[in-house]
Amino acid sequence: MQDPSPAAAEDALPAAPTDPADDAAGDPPTTDERIPDPPRDRVRPEIVVVAVLAIATGVVLRFVTRSGLWLDEALTVNISSLPLGDLEQALRHDGHPPLYYVLLHGWMELFGQGDVAVRALSGVFGVASLGLAWLYGRRRGGPTLAWCYTAVVAMAPFALRYGSESRMYSLVILLVLAGALVVDDVLRRGRDGWVRLALAAVLTALLLYTHYWAIWLLAAVALWLAWTWWRDRRPTTRRACLRLLGAMVVGGVLFLPWVPTMLYQSAHTGTPWSAPVRPTTVVALTLADFAAGAFPDAGLVAAVTLVLALLAVFGRAVDGRFVTLDLRTRRRFRSEAVVTVLALGLGTAFTYATWSAFATRYAAIVFPFFMLLVAGGVTVLVARWVRFGALVVLLALLSIGAVWNVRDWRTQSRQFAEGIEEVAQPGDLVVYCPDQLGPATSRALGAAGDDLDQVVYPTFGPPQLVDWVDYADRNALADPDLFAAEALARAEGQGIFLVWNSSYRTYEGQCERLLAALSAARPSQEIVANPGGRFYENGAVTWLPAP
Repeated sequence: MQDPSPAAAEDALPAAPTDPADDAAGDPPTTDERIPDPPRDRVRPEIVVVAVLAIATGVVLRFVTRSGLWLDEALTVNISSLPLGDLEQALRHDGHPPLYYVLLHGWMELFGQGDVAVRALSGVFGVASLGLAWLYGRRRGGPTLAWCYTAVVAMAPFALRYGSESRMYSLVILLVLAGALVVDDVLRRGRDGWVRLALAAVLTALLLYTHYWAIWLLAAVALWLAWTWWRDRRPTTRRACLRLLGAMVVGGVLFLPWVPTMLYQSAHTGTPWSAPVRPTTVVALTLADFAAGAFPDAGLVAAVTLVLALLAVFGRAVDGRFVTLDLRTRRRFRSEAVVTVLALGLGTAFTYATWSAFATRYAAIVFPFFMLLVAGGVTVLVARWVRFGALVVLLALLSIGAVWNVRDWRTQSRQFAEGIEEVAQPGDLVVYCPDQLGPATSRALGAAGDDLDQVVYPTFGPPQLVDWVDYADRNALADPDLFAAEALARAEGQGIFLVWNSSYRTYEGQCERLLAALSAARPSQEIVANPGGRFYENGAVTWLPAP
């Protein structure tokens, strides 16, 4: 990325040294010169000790959670377990690119499909990200920043959540860090040979094949490279910018075979499960998820990380007691700040303009850059024990969300399964309303589900997959009374279990009507699993015994 400036002194000084890169912020160099790597600042032992403890804890926590697989995870595993030749067709009905599914398919061939096994792939990606984070932090500000940055990424609840979930977001973080290192190699270190450029092209394609929000990150990087080319008069820098842009174009060409599928998904799947959110809400939710996760006081931790990030962008140490604000921004972290704001802004503007939903997990594309700013804010504090104290407090706050992630129940599916298994008889009918409760619950039922007739409302399809194609239109045409009549005929002489939740979009009032229609024919009923508000994915199970 941009040229780093000399690392700040560790101890309080009468006046902190001037940062030449900051002073030159408004006047790009006109000669073909390279700013050297940051000097080997003397990293304090207490920083290393705390960072090592945080990193070790973060590694362990990437493989620990007590929750079963929730909807998205179970769907991912079920799709990935299909033959590779069937993946493209399955993903046309799901809405994602294929890379993570292909990798998980191979992983499950080796290690099986247990909860721990399927989540471990993301854990491995998360651990690998820590090594790249250290390298990137070292390049951007020396070993002190490297240790602080790696510790922050290790304990960030966002990274822990998706490092312990069978989804692609941990892979996104890994690829973004790898791409940042390659860009740094080409643009700042002058290593613009064909190997680095080929890596840039491949990483561009891999990001696109992993998640579609990579489009907004790549667009932000392209805009930043174009701006750098226009502002910087150094021939080597301008050549590096053009070569990187060319490599990104090649990466886009490699993605072209998947474009027809992406266009079909865009036209027919979308995000019917949620409404669009305002840009300010996007920022607030993303900050909270990055720093704290789902625990009730997430806003406090999010505010602390935001202050530190702003300090990295605008703050300049005067001495051990004073920090001034430079409204021009500091050059050291300017590129990460610009790319973060641009990528998140472009993605948010598109989703709002197309009336699509936003989930904070999409912001994985900028997570590595934002957390670098947070760690950079710690290093702005040059007094030895103030810096150490700030790092300890930050890690302590992050650990609250980390523990919450381990304890959090992402789905109530195990309770659903236990309630069904307790009274079910072979041949009983299990109906999922909405169908989104099917993948996790059918997985939790395991072998016991083989003796049950499991279907989803409104299609009577199997519960392992959700067909998102024209989802809202299909549900709007559904008739709960007709479905109930067919379900009663299908379950003649057998019990019926309705696994349901009334709060899902596009099902407004339908699951209640379905329950009422079934109850009219079978007034004797029992709730075998009560709604659980502490679960992210929750609902109830109503048992209607055979008459």
